[in-house]
Amino acid sequence: MMKTENTVWHQQHISKTQRSQQKQQRPCLLWFTGLSGSGKSTIANAVDALLFARGCHTYLLDGDNVRHGLNGDLGFSDAARIENIRRISEVSKLFVDAGLIVSTAFISPFASDRTMARSKLQQGEFIEVFVDTPIEICEQRDPKGLYKKARNGEITDFTGIDSTYDVPKNAEIHLHTANLSVEQCAQQIIDYLVQHDFINANKQG
Repeated sequence: MMKTENTVWHQQHISKTQRSQQKQQRPCLLWFTGLSGSGKSTIANAVDALLFARGCHTYLLDGDNVRHGLNGDLGFSDAARIENIRRISEVSKLFVDAGLIVSTAFISPFASDRTMARSKLQQGEFIEVFVDTPIEICEQRDPKGLYKKARNGEITDFTGIDSTYDVPKNAEIHLHTANLSVEQCAQQIIDYLVQHDFINANKQG
């Protein structure tokens, strides 16, 4: 990546710690990863709603939504996927610096990209959420008809079909969606945030 010349980092007067204290929460990044149709966006939205109801300060970055704007110039080749995640990592870091609890719902198929995203945050701030849904179930759902198109050769570079997905080895949160409802998955994440002191167990909106 080319570095911009003749620029220096401008130190802000208000720190991340001060912003976090004002919001009464510890900022973090919930990085949802999984196959297309695994339920990433659905679960991330459910978590965001639960956090909002508690009075938490949050923001959700969804893969499809971001490709309508910031990453609208990117395709789905390996190189484009890497750039997609790089940009999202940088944006997510800014939101975390603002003291927010951020959720990102992206396939993010490559372990190296997820490691890169983790490296941009302080220790403990990156929380990988593996939405573990068998590809058979994802294909049965196929809400966008993408698996069918990929099987028919109408689209290429499709994760799980002709493009690889690196299964997370040590995700902080592992959701076995075949055995859990959306509500149960969302609550598992909330429980993690409470147990690790990102949010107050008694905080309500």
